[in-house]
Amino acid sequence: MENMIALLVAAPLLGAAVLLCGGRRLDRTGHWLGTLLAAASFVIGAVLFADMLGKGAEERALHQRLFSWVPVEGFQADVAFQLDQLSMTFVLLITGVGTLIHIYSIGYMEHDERRRRFFGYLNLFLAAMLLLVLADNYLLLYMGWEGVGLASYLLIGFWQHKPSAATAAKKAFLVNRVGDMGLSIAIMLMFTTFGTFAFGPVLGSTGETSEGMLTAIGLMLLLAACGKSAQVPLQSWLGDAMEGPTPVSALIHAATMVTAGVYLIVRSGAIFNAAPDAQLAVVIVGAVTLLFGAIVGCAKDDIKKALAGSTMSQIGYMILAAGLGPIGYAFAIMHLVTHGFFKAGLFLGAGSVMHGMNDEVDMRKYGGLRKYMPITFVTFGLGYLAIIGFPGLSGFWSKDKIIEAAFAYDDGIRGWIFGGVALLGAGITAFYMTRVMILTFFGEKRWQPAPDPDRTASVEPGVDVTPGEMPHPHESPRSMTIPMIVLAFGSVFAGGLFSLNEAFVTWLEPVTQFEHPHPVVSVPAITASTVVVLLIGVAIAWLMYGRRPVPVTAPRGSLLTRAARRDLLQDDFNHVVLVRGGEHLTRSLVYVDHSLVDGVVNGTAATFGGLSGRLRKLQNGYARSYAVSMFGGTAILIAATLLMRGV
Repeated sequence: MENMIALLVAAPLLGAAVLLCGGRRLDRTGHWLGTLLAAASFVIGAVLFADMLGKGAEERALHQRLFSWVPVEGFQADVAFQLDQLSMTFVLLITGVGTLIHIYSIGYMEHDERRRRFFGYLNLFLAAMLLLVLADNYLLLYMGWEGVGLASYLLIGFWQHKPSAATAAKKAFLVNRVGDMGLSIAIMLMFTTFGTFAFGPVLGSTGETSEGMLTAIGLMLLLAACGKSAQVPLQSWLGDAMEGPTPVSALIHAATMVTAGVYLIVRSGAIFNAAPDAQLAVVIVGAVTLLFGAIVGCAKDDIKKALAGSTMSQIGYMILAAGLGPIGYAFAIMHLVTHGFFKAGLFLGAGSVMHGMNDEVDMRKYGGLRKYMPITFVTFGLGYLAIIGFPGLSGFWSKDKIIEAAFAYDDGIRGWIFGGVALLGAGITAFYMTRVMILTFFGEKRWQPAPDPDRTASVEPGVDVTPGEMPHPHESPRSMTIPMIVLAFGSVFAGGLFSLNEAFVTWLEPVTQFEHPHPVVSVPAITASTVVVLLIGVAIAWLMYGRRPVPVTAPRGSLLTRAARRDLLQDDFNHVVLVRGGEHLTRSLVYVDHSLVDGVVNGTAATFGGLSGRLRKLQNGYARSYAVSMFGGTAILIAATLLMRGV
């Protein structure tokens, strides 16, 4: 069975190569080929999963070595794959949700002239993500890591005729490069410390390495995770990435790219377990980000950007759990999987709403759509209930476990702090997601005439928009609604199935280990508190948006609201601290270079040049001058000799 592992990557990679190199002859059938190869990868993963279930827990890991990538003395890099319980979880999530998004894209991108290329990019993204999670060493993981960055750049900027999309793609690429430097430095430190970058030797030798070195490696891995998973301080790219087509938002921001950082930390758990300071940094980053993203999501009127803030917050929960060590690793991955279901469903539902509303994204111009889009309403609503943690649905089982683990952190004041932050985040999540539901599906219709495509960059290619025409909401075609229905089932039932007899924890235990958390307060009290804050968040949102008319134009709002609309001034901070700071630093370095470095070099050259010029005058070519010099030198030697004898 291990010989089938490479096929998981090969199938979508073949699709990308054929679709991107096959030319226009594939325009009519390319989308079917891309979807078929994504589905083929899922089927292969399902076969491997079934085989894995038939083995004992300690015998399930498979390895496949293809060839030696860089064979030189003292440096061996192999292209080899490792399929264990952790990577299998990601394989099924990536290929399963990815295939559904491919099917959805058939209808969503139907009128786009470059649909074949879009599906080629989707296949390339799947191949890179699968390479990332299947690699058995950090160097090959880095190759998949960079491939994901490239594919996301191509997908976010797919409509490059829109300046906003081109800028967003560039921004995502540049911000991720900062995180990528962290991963590259971590790999270099691993090689100098362990002599290899294969998972087995590196993670098995942490007990023989100094805590300082492991902390440095852990912090660099955290920096890498912050870039890919949009965590503070490298979160600024996520909201702008909504400029890409909606299926891209579902693929990148639900089940794949933004979860890569969580995978990296959990896979490297042995390093963080031996470096408590790095582990604490992970928890702090997750806690800060889950509140940051939730607050941003409260103020966004763009439905996709509100969901982007939600993604940032939910990934923050996963990062927080991953920083808790063995009591949180399994819960981080469990929430990652359930989040993949309901967040992909929410994004696809948002795309369905946009499809029926002439591509309008402003929720203040929606209202009452549940009557016109019943399937979208039900599937989106189930995703909404799952993400807020409604009892019995997937988010309830996974997010509540993270809150319990956070209250168990360090059995002291830290447990109260981080548990309280996680609990507060649950209430804010209930508020902003209820706000999205009310503005979109409830209340009176607030539809506005279609914008002029010549004066706006928000209209997607292929959308038939007549300036001044009122939207006519309608349900999406089956190619779009069927994936939404499948994801809704996952949003409802996945968490309960995973929690049954601790099935998910038991599944991951051979890879991640597991320790039962012991919260500083009782579990029933935590569950009751979570439900209470959930109801408070829902009630506040209903009082603010459900019981009073919603203005089409957003009011000025409080200082916090205005800051949240601008992503809590993250771009302003980056511009002042990084852009302007970088400019001042560059100018200072140029001044030092010209004044000090070049000054020393030029001054030394001028000194020796002047000295040589003066010495050159002694060599004037006149015999009488040389004779006088010889006489003077002789006289000096004689005088010196006489003086020395006198002494």
